[in-house]
Amino acid sequence: MKVRLRNPDREVEVTGPKTVAEVLAELGIVPEAVLVIRDSTLLTRDDRVEEGDEIEVRPVLSGGSA
Repeated sequence: MKVRLRNPDREVEVTGPKTVAEVLAELGIVPEAVLVIRDSTLLTRDDRVEEGDEIEVRPVLSGGSA
């Protein structure tokens, strides 16, 4: 599957099928720090992704006013 990572932008290939949690673990990404999206749908850690899927991993950004 194709995994598009943001910040910095890059693409990597991961073999599947796997759960989102397994993909993130393989890439060394902390699940609480990102959102995982497939076809405009937010995925949970338990969702499965297949060999032909394309997913996007975006960092969770937060901020506030002083």
